[in-house]
Amino acid sequence: MDWNKLEVLLAVARHGGFSAAARALGKTQSAVSQAVLALERDLGQPLLSRRARAVRPTQAGSLLLEHAERVEAELAQAARKLAALREVRGGRLVIGTSDTLAYYALPQVLSAFRARHPDVELVLETRPSPATALALAAGDVDVGVITLPLPRGLRHRGAPLERAISCEPLAPQPEVLIAPPAHRLARRKRVRFAELTGEPLLLLGRGSAGRDFVDRELQRAGVRPQVVMEMNSVELLKRMVELGFGLSIVPALAVEREVRARDLSAVPLMAAADTRRIGLAFEAHGAHGRAADVFASLCRTLLGARTA
Repeated sequence: MDWNKLEVLLAVARHGGFSAAARALGKTQSAVSQAVLALERDLGQPLLSRRARAVRPTQAGSLLLEHAERVEAELAQAARKLAALREVRGGRLVIGTSDTLAYYALPQVLSAFRARHPDVELVLETRPSPATALALAAGDVDVGVITLPLPRGLRHRGAPLERAISCEPLAPQPEVLIAPPAHRLARRKRVRFAELTGEPLLLLGRGSAGRDFVDRELQRAGVRPQVVMEMNSVELLKRMVELGFGLSIVPALAVEREVRARDLSAVPLMAAADTRRIGLAFEAHGAHGRAADVFASLCRTLLGARTA
């Protein structure tokens, strides 16, 4: 059934005749009559009872009109929802990120987005950055805020992950060594990874971009790390360092409050690798919606300003 013909049938039924329907649709009466006749031929039965002064639906016509009205209502609702998505007045945006970035980097971005687009449902899914990148490639999240570079060798459906996602660096995310203020390294301006030989280290669990970075730098420095604790929370790492269990390496943005309070000291690390960065990530060949574009624009503005 051709929807254009169904629209004509609806107009004839609503306006009670071919002439009135033609005026309402901006068509000739002949075009309206031909559309209804073609629909009747397609279905093999009469849809309208044509009398001298009135046109009424047959039993078949009434049945078809009932369903056509439902289709019309569904299409109108779809059009409204699509307009809302285009104007960022509704819909759902799934953001993938890490616990650390969600806690320390994104609150201002999320607050600004919510203030401008309160009707969009925001879903925040937290995973380590490599897992977020894989979720993006699979189409499970709409936009990712991740730490770059990602570990080498990640694959999606047998192919290198970089073919499935596109990444855009936004702002530096330097790592710092955190230590109790009384520690011998706490007052240094910079620390080399080689100086961590023999130090008890508290590190993020394997599989995170942060742990991959630390392992790579320690290996380059020829250090066999003395890892005394592993955990998946930067907050726990900081607390354990405060309690004297060892040293740790975390993003500088995650320890600003403790440094101001003098609960911890944060010392820049001299890394052989390029400084890590906060980045945006999208599925490379997927079409992302207007809400994702607006969120990405806010990330570029606010995260870039924060670390400028």
